[in-house]
Amino acid sequence: MPLPVNADRAAPKISFVSLGCPKALVDSERILTHLRAEGYELARRHDGADVVIVNTCGFLDSAKAESLSAIGEAMAENGRVIVTGCMGAQPEEIRAKYPNLLAVTGPQAYESVVAAVHEAVPPVHDPFLDLVPPQGVKLTPRHYAYLKISEGCNNRCTFCIIPSLRGDLVSRPAGDVLSEAEKLVKAGVKELLVVSQDTSAYGVDIRYAASPWGDREVRAKFADLARELGSLGAWVRLHYVYPYPHVDEVIPLMAEGRVLPYLDMPLQHASPSVLKRMRRPGNQERQLERIRRWREICPDLAIRSTFIVGFPGETEAEFEELLAWIREARLERVGCFEYEPVAGATANSLGDPVAPEVKAERKRRFMEAQQGVSLRLQKARIGKRLPVIIDEASGTVAKGRSKYDAPEIDGSVHVTSRRPLRVGDIVTVKVERADAYDLFGSAV
Repeated sequence: MPLPVNADRAAPKISFVSLGCPKALVDSERILTHLRAEGYELARRHDGADVVIVNTCGFLDSAKAESLSAIGEAMAENGRVIVTGCMGAQPEEIRAKYPNLLAVTGPQAYESVVAAVHEAVPPVHDPFLDLVPPQGVKLTPRHYAYLKISEGCNNRCTFCIIPSLRGDLVSRPAGDVLSEAEKLVKAGVKELLVVSQDTSAYGVDIRYAASPWGDREVRAKFADLARELGSLGAWVRLHYVYPYPHVDEVIPLMAEGRVLPYLDMPLQHASPSVLKRMRRPGNQERQLERIRRWREICPDLAIRSTFIVGFPGETEAEFEELLAWIREARLERVGCFEYEPVAGATANSLGDPVAPEVKAERKRRFMEAQQGVSLRLQKARIGKRLPVIIDEASGTVAKGRSKYDAPEIDGSVHVTSRRPLRVGDIVTVKVERADAYDLFGSAV
């Protein structure tokens, strides 16, 4: 019997490090899917690989430090390293510390990464043995997946350098997004997490052009895409949704149960003067009114947001405006970050920095105020029955998430059950107690 093609050569092995946000994770998945299709194998350790790829984050100085540390670790353990991702858009800084890297490429440069891998270790492709699942290679658990609908961003927030790293908004055709989502659901994905830099701006760059999907045309509009995703039978969770007026069109879809009643809406601050310096929409009174209207349409709506304290020039009065706003808005899930300068951001020229100890104190006060809000909202769920998707299971004890919780950034639901539970199950849980972040209950 003849041997398969290239049977005398072992498949080259790739070790991979993925840092940063879910958008970067999707980039990593695309690179790995391409390489697996060419016959490369994944190594669990750097020292057992033919080459190491590090997908970096370059948004904050702390993220850059983490990326440089990961590169250094890969160089020490392997020495044959390719760097890509957001920090790769600034190769001089990386090369200055690690001049012997095989290659440095920027974000979304899939072809450049693959070409660098080919040069370092040519593929050994065997069409009889190299199999890639239709949904591609995923770095998330099997039951949920990130679905990226666009690249880049048209906003010019003064604290952010994403447009200089990833460019302006480039939307994917709706048909392409829906085809990918359909493959994921057929492969067993129970939850689709829609991500981009600016999800609610989806389609504006291509004038909402329609594209074919199935037996119909679907426009590249935020609400249209959400409606079609909601027809696939999986949970659909919307992330990075800026509060543009047309977001109103999605709220009825949540009330109907087509998509999860969850909005990840990065507001960043509530003081009009701070928002003006950030170059972000500044009418938070109008936002409060819109949130009230959304909750009238969909009482079950949960809103997650992130805020920055200690932005240059932030006064005590401006910070108090923020505290008052979050108490009135009663957002379900909130994160808070101390302002951190980013090399290349225009906010660096504003001057009037807030002292580190003041930033730390304001973050403490902010989280203390929000914990009071969260605890009241969480306790209101005691006695209710909620669908919960299981992320971890050990016999009759499990941990999962309700429709109000995104993976890794929100709270959890701790579940006890009379029968063994499995990862990916969606079970009904009666909530018996709560704290500011987590719920506790029994499967029914």
